[in-house]
Amino acid sequence: MNQRCYIYTRVSTEMQVDGYSLDAQKEEIKEYTQYKKMTIVDEYSDVGSGKNVKGRPDFLRMINDIKEGKDKVDFVLVFKLSRFGRNAADVLGTLQIIQDYGVNLISVADNIDSSQDGGKLMISVLSAVSEIERENILVQTMEGRKQKAREGKWNGGFAPYGYKLENGELVIAKDEVKVVEVIYDKFTSTNMGINAVASYLNNNGYKKKKRQNGTLDAFSASFVKAVIDNPVYCGKLAYGRRKNEKIQGERNQFHIVKQKEFPVYDGIHEAIVSEEIWQAAQEKRKITGFKHEKRYSLEHAHILSGILKCPNCGAPMYGNVNRKKKKDGTYYRDYFYYACKHRRSVSGHKCNYSKQWSQDLVDDAVAEIITKLVHNEKFENAIKDKINSKIDTAQLEENLETLKKSYRQENTAKNKLAQQIDGLDVMDSSYERKYKDMQERLNKFYERIDSIEIEMEEVKTRIQNVKLDRLNSDGIYNILKMFDQFYDEFTDFEKQEFIKSFVEKIEIYPEELEDGRILKNIKFRFPVFFNGSEVSEISWDKESTVETVCLLHRK
Repeated sequence: MNQRCYIYTRVSTEMQVDGYSLDAQKEEIKEYTQYKKMTIVDEYSDVGSGKNVKGRPDFLRMINDIKEGKDKVDFVLVFKLSRFGRNAADVLGTLQIIQDYGVNLISVADNIDSSQDGGKLMISVLSAVSEIERENILVQTMEGRKQKAREGKWNGGFAPYGYKLENGELVIAKDEVKVVEVIYDKFTSTNMGINAVASYLNNNGYKKKKRQNGTLDAFSASFVKAVIDNPVYCGKLAYGRRKNEKIQGERNQFHIVKQKEFPVYDGIHEAIVSEEIWQAAQEKRKITGFKHEKRYSLEHAHILSGILKCPNCGAPMYGNVNRKKKKDGTYYRDYFYYACKHRRSVSGHKCNYSKQWSQDLVDDAVAEIITKLVHNEKFENAIKDKINSKIDTAQLEENLETLKKSYRQENTAKNKLAQQIDGLDVMDSSYERKYKDMQERLNKFYERIDSIEIEMEEVKTRIQNVKLDRLNSDGIYNILKMFDQFYDEFTDFEKQEFIKSFVEKIEIYPEELEDGRILKNIKFRFPVFFNGSEVSEISWDKESTVETVCLLHRK
């Protein structure tokens, strides 16, 4: 009896990892049908992923034709089982479906016929063996990388910022190491947080070297955080900080998950910071890594915190509180001050400026100066023109689009490589070597994708911050025009937001002068009309300024 059959062939996109193209597969199958005197009724072919049947339209069409009894076929012929399904569950599940409609499966190269005694058993065994072999090689590959970490060797991927790779080993990059040293120094020896360190780098002439798919030379808080949290900088190697985990409820779907706990080994590379400094950074991260809940003076804000500068070392002065309690220990009231944290070095010594300035005194002095400034009759037109200037985010938007394009390209390439891994033949003598090589390449794709995702978040954050910082011309102008009327009605938080949108830096004298003055210099975020011209700052050290602006005396 002449038996009727469909033939099904499939290859992964672009790369024929085992040398069997669609034509080669068809030729082998047709020779088999001629020998067995079988009639080919139809041919089905897919080029693409074997990851799931959705990516195999001809395969789905063939199964549907079988269910409808279209050609009343007896067999489906494939070149190898790996072309029929990705794993044992897929092969056996689909085999059961076609057998329910009286159709059996023949794998030509494997010499298996599901209609024969033991055929289905052999199919299940070979499919399971292939799947287990893939898993075993993956485990061996990851164990090999873990062993390299135990030996202190870099086990793949991009070198961390501050290092470069030479012969597969980490070597300090002289053009990047200074940034890493500054990050640890500022974070551990000053009261700067992660955001403040990033701002310091950006405001003091440091540029981030563009690496891999990087498009930005500015520093972000997430970059600083990544540097501080990585033990590689104190000569250690962390293994398994990110893990490829199966997505629950999804077959053959995985994603990268950051691990809370992971082993750390001594590296053979040179450290950039001492272990003591790294540990100090981690202790500070534990303290500053979350927001403390405020319990007292809930409506109070340190209005000038960060923009008021220490007269000795120039570092930002921050709000401090002296909490008074009654004799029975219960809360009475808070007294607020601005103070320097005494951490910035001046001529090799720590800052010793210990004076604490009453917040009411300094806040009122600044408010009085702004009131006198905005009441200048020529101020109106000048301030409206300057505040109405648009902050351009076009370059950042362009950078984001470039990153998105790189992200899509890397994902496409990663998916194609995954398809190629799916198409590997476990019976191939070079299977293990090919699998290990592809798995290493796949890991590098994940690392690049992870790096791009981080940079995309950095750019998005910068765009958001720029938009938040964009001044509303009418609103700010109306506030400035009637500053003395509105300001007292603001909450402390509204005052803080307004002052920081208008003023960049405030300098004070070390002590109150005999004439009562305390303010030395105010620098604005945009030029203002003052003393007959546009200026970016007002200094009370200049005689002309003192003559124009009234002296401030203690009230």
